[in-house]
Amino acid sequence: MVALITAFSVGLLGSFHCIGMCGAIAFSLPLQEQNWYSKLWGGFIYNIGRISTYGILGFILGLLGKGFSFAGFQQGLSIFLGVFILIVLLFPKYIQLQKNKSSFLAQLQLWVRQKMGLLFRTNSIKALYGIGLLNGLLPCGLVYAALAGAIATGQGLMGALYMICFGFGTLPIMVLASQFRGFISMNVRNKMRQIVPFFVGFVAVLFIIRGLNLGIPYLSPILQSKATSWILPANCH
Repeated sequence: MVALITAFSVGLLGSFHCIGMCGAIAFSLPLQEQNWYSKLWGGFIYNIGRISTYGILGFILGLLGKGFSFAGFQQGLSIFLGVFILIVLLFPKYIQLQKNKSSFLAQLQLWVRQKMGLLFRTNSIKALYGIGLLNGLLPCGLVYAALAGAIATGQGLMGALYMICFGFGTLPIMVLASQFRGFISMNVRNKMRQIVPFFVGFVAVLFIIRGLNLGIPYLSPILQSKATSWILPANCH
């Protein structure tokens, strides 16, 4: 439960970052000529598409984390993810994957934008959902931090729920963005985006503390190796 609340909080506080990075897509949705109810419903469907992609990615990476957990690497994985996020935050200029046009992320971004361009020509609920699905694939540092949390859950279903909670945290601001262009000034958005790295850094520290097995309930519980528990009898002393 604590992990899901954390995921929701990351999404809620990071949603202003979403406005800065993906706000142009939300502002440009084909909703302007519709009545307020249709605009609200269309914006909601678009965001549900985005959250659906987050859930799928969370499920996949949660299963990946399960493999690490079963092998007894859950502690090390949690610490590694926390340290990795801190490195990205502290030394962003060395993480230049998107600037390389031949990189996977750059190619993915190009493909997603091409497909989204086609869907923007169609004013339908199906198209809005499709735009949201594709938007969930766009490279985003905040989403990467959330996905690190999904891996750390060590479960497919829990990873999916983690990312869904993260997505719902971004929902209020992103729905407003699809309804009202410029409802938050650029100055406010920039100030909020400056706060986001500190919060993501706090989450990274939580990952590290969790992996240290300090025996603190919820925050840093003892993570028993599933591989060891499978080998040892239940009544072994």
